Amino acid sequence: MPRPSARSIDEYIAEFPPPTQVVLQQLRAIIKEEAPGAVETISYAIPTFDLYGRHLVHFAGYERHVGFYPTGRGMEAFRDELSGHKTGKGSVQFPLDQPLPVDLIRRMVALRVVGESSGSHGSLARDEVFFADQEEGQDGRDDAEHR
Repeated sequence: MPRPSARSIDEYIAEFPPPTQVVLQQLRAIIKEEAPGAVETISYAIPTFDLYGRHLVHFAGYERHVGFYPTGRGMEAFRDELSGHKTGKGSVQFPLDQPLPVDLIRRMVALRVVGESSGSHGSLARDEVFFADQEEGQDGRDDAEHR
């Protein structure tokens, strides 16, 4: 299945079945609440929130899960809490058949907001970590499964 070619987050979410749309909208709402100054965009063909001109977090829909990409420090600080989920260096999968861990996602986004606000970007560029996950398949992404 080809990657979505959406130009907005609304278009991206609309490409999924209704049950997946609900979860993607919930994830989007959590991010918007925790990062009200962030700008919605599409980057790497997936929904992205930018803050201060830099990528804050990304998310994506798949057949059986949603991928959340808080990258670098956004993952490291919550490593123990994420131990029950499939993770990569900068990504975590939340199965569609389980409730989103709302509080955890809120705290992950809040940490990223603080990091961007203070100019603390971590030792690796977020894009490098994101692409490393994609290339190594550590986020469980299967392009045939995307969408």
